[in-house]
Amino acid sequence: MLERTADEIAVIYSTAGDSVTLINKDANFAAYQTANEWDKTTTETEWKAIIERNVKHLQIIKAYTKTDGTTSIWTSESFTDIDAAITTGKAIYS
Repeated sequence: MLERTADEIAVIYSTAGDSVTLINKDANFAAYQTANEWDKTTTETEWKAIIERNVKHLQIIKAYTKTDGTTSIWTSESFTDIDAAITTGKAIYS
């Protein structure tokens, strides 16, 4: 596998923001139901599973390494929002 380019890393980091947004905007089931009035079938258990998948996605992204398997692909990116979303998300489904 080739090393990821700076552009590829930027896209990965940017798409992580989608998970952060989802976790933060739906910080409780009532907020999810209000924001998604069209969705009357998702149960709270299913919603928690959605949050958990997004938390795991963020954890995987944070752990990305170069081809050496050790060196992180991340350089100067801030993980403050990602770390906060992970914490929030874990509190939801734990």
